[in-house]
Amino acid sequence: MGTRVLIVEDEIKILSVMESFLQSEGYDVLTAMDGQTALQLYREHKPDIVILDWMLPHLNGLDTCRQLRQTGSPGIIMVTAKSEETDKIVGLEMGSDDYLTKPFSLRELSARIRSLLRRMNLTVNDESGSVLRRGDLKIDEERLQVFKGTQELHLTPTEFKLLHLLASKPGRVYSRMQLLRHAFEEEFIVDERTVDSHISKLRKKIEGGGRTSDYIQTVYGFGYRFGAEYDH
Repeated sequence: MGTRVLIVEDEIKILSVMESFLQSEGYDVLTAMDGQTALQLYREHKPDIVILDWMLPHLNGLDTCRQLRQTGSPGIIMVTAKSEETDKIVGLEMGSDDYLTKPFSLRELSARIRSLLRRMNLTVNDESGSVLRRGDLKIDEERLQVFKGTQELHLTPTEFKLLHLLASKPGRVYSRMQLLRHAFEEEFIVDERTVDSHISKLRKKIEGGGRTSDYIQTVYGFGYRFGAEYDH
């Protein structure tokens, strides 16, 4: 079974065109025209990538994205006619990994999917193995899983990649641009504030609430670091 993609789009012509194109690219494609159906299909089939329209009947794209994140960790590309920067940030904060503004070309869609799949393929072992242990966090690079104690944290592919980079070298300070280059395709994501949105969501998941993370520390005017006190 190849990569499975779920397209969630309520405009039938756009849905049909994307479905045909992605099938021709070799993807196993599922389709839904509303958020509730999308959630049901996700639970049943666990697609790798979800292409999610912002404006949907019954349950909008943002709420669908939020519920997908509570259910699992697919790669999510938000598709919308909204082009304002604040809309993009809202989508990222709700858990999307990338953002496409209508109208877009099928070649761009294909490139975004490939880019996200590369970010999800994080199986790089080192001499210490594929599991990092930092405080009560266990970060399993091979299985793309993070546990805090016995509780599994459901991170997006981008959040996982940022956490793994920071935790791999506690105490080292990474600039926002360094984090961007590691976690994103530069030709698509160029706003350094995008990193802040993902770090904010990551901190909340690690701490289980809204308070400041002890693990990921802000270095004001520069970027972020993982607490040196968690280096074993």
